Amino acid sequence: MRCVDCAVMRVCFRRFRLRQVIWAVTGICFFLSLWIVLPGPNLFFLRLAVGAPEISPLLGLVSAIALFFALVKLTRRGFTTYRKPPKALIGLLLVTLLLCSLPLLQQPRAVAAANRSMAIAFGPNQQPASVKAFSWLTLFQGFPEQAVRQRQNIPYETPAGVPLKLDLYQPLQPGRYPAVVAVYGGSWMRGAPAESEAMGRFLAARGYVVAALDYRHAPEYRFPAQLEDVAAGLAFVREQAEDFEIERDRIALLGWSAGAHLAMLAGFQAAEPVQSIVDFYGPVDLFNGYYDIPQPDPVDVRQVLRAFIGGTPEEFPEAYKAASPLTYVEAAEPNSLPTTLLIYGGRDHLVEARFGRSLYEALIEGDNRAVWVKIPWAEHAFDKIFNGVSNQMALHFVERFLAQTLN
Repeated sequence: MRCVDCAVMRVCFRRFRLRQVIWAVTGICFFLSLWIVLPGPNLFFLRLAVGAPEISPLLGLVSAIALFFALVKLTRRGFTTYRKPPKALIGLLLVTLLLCSLPLLQQPRAVAAANRSMAIAFGPNQQPASVKAFSWLTLFQGFPEQAVRQRQNIPYETPAGVPLKLDLYQPLQPGRYPAVVAVYGGSWMRGAPAESEAMGRFLAARGYVVAALDYRHAPEYRFPAQLEDVAAGLAFVREQAEDFEIERDRIALLGWSAGAHLAMLAGFQAAEPVQSIVDFYGPVDLFNGYYDIPQPDPVDVRQVLRAFIGGTPEEFPEAYKAASPLTYVEAAEPNSLPTTLLIYGGRDHLVEARFGRSLYEALIEGDNRAVWVKIPWAEHAFDKIFNGVSNQMALHFVERFLAQTLN
C-alpha cells in the first residue's frame, strides 16, 4: 500500500513541476507577446517591441505546445487534483496565441498592397525574387549562407582629420556587377559600416557589389558633414569602379533610418545620378518632425534633431529644410528623381509611417517612380532580426526592386 502511495506522490510531484514549467513558459510568452501591440516607452521596452513581432511565430509555437501540455498532460485520469487546468492559464495562452498570430494574419494584405505598388511602378511583368515574403524555414534557420568576397576598412576620405573607411562585399565570381552603396543608421550619432554586413552578404550573393560607407557622427560633427561624407563615399565608389568590379551607370543607394535619410539626400541631389534608392524607415521632414513627435517618444526625437542640426527649427530653419528629403522632392523637376523604394513599419514610434507615405505621395505627384511598402506590425529597426517576419517581407521587395532598377 505504501508503494502505491509513493508512486502516486511521485506522479503528483511530476505533475506539479510540469504545471510550474507551463506557468513559467506561459508568463514569458504572454509578456513578450504584449509588445507585439504595445509601444515601447523607453529604449529597453522599445527593443522588446522591435523583437516581439519578428519572432511572433516562434512565440506562438511555444505557446501552442504549452497549451497542449496544459490540456492533455494535466488532465489525465487518475489524479483529480489536476483534472482541470486553471482557467487563467488557458486564457493567457489563448490571448498569447491571438497576439502572436497578428503579423501572419496581416501579412497577405500587406504583401498584396506592396505588389500593387510594384505593379504601378513597373508594370505586371517583373523579375521574381529568390526569397519568399515569409518562410518558416528561414525564420528558424536564417537565410542560406553563400560564399562572397569581402574586403574591410578601405579608406576613402579624411574630412577634418577623421579617417573614413568602407567595407566591400562582392559576388564570389569576378565580373562586372551593379552596385549598392549602403549607409547605416543610428540617429546620426553612432554606428559603423560593419552593421551593413548582413545586407552586404545577402545582396552580394545575388549578384551585387555592396559598398558599406562610414560617416562622421553628431553632435561633434553637425549637418551637413554626414551628407558630405556619404557624397564623398559615393564619388569614391564611382572612381574605383574598375577595381570594385562595378558598372558605374548601375548604382543604387540604400540606408536605414538616419542612413536612409542621408541616402535620400545624396540621391536626390547627386551630381551624377544614381538609378534608385532604397529607404528603410528614413526621416523625411525634419522641420515638421521636430514638432510632430511620436507618442511615446523612446529616444527623445527633439534632442536627437538638435544634436544633428545644432539647435531648434526656430534657430536654424534653413538647415532643417535643407536636411529634409521632402524639400528636394517638392522642388524637383517632374520625372527627374531616382526610382525610390520606401519601406516603413506601421507601428514605428521613431519615424512614423505617415511621414514616409507623405514622401511617397510627393514623389508620385512629381511623376517620379516610387514603391510603397508598409509592414503593419513592424516597429523601427525591425531588420535587426534579419530573418524575422518583417525583414523577410522587406527583402522580398528589395530584391525585386533592385532587379527592376539595376538589371
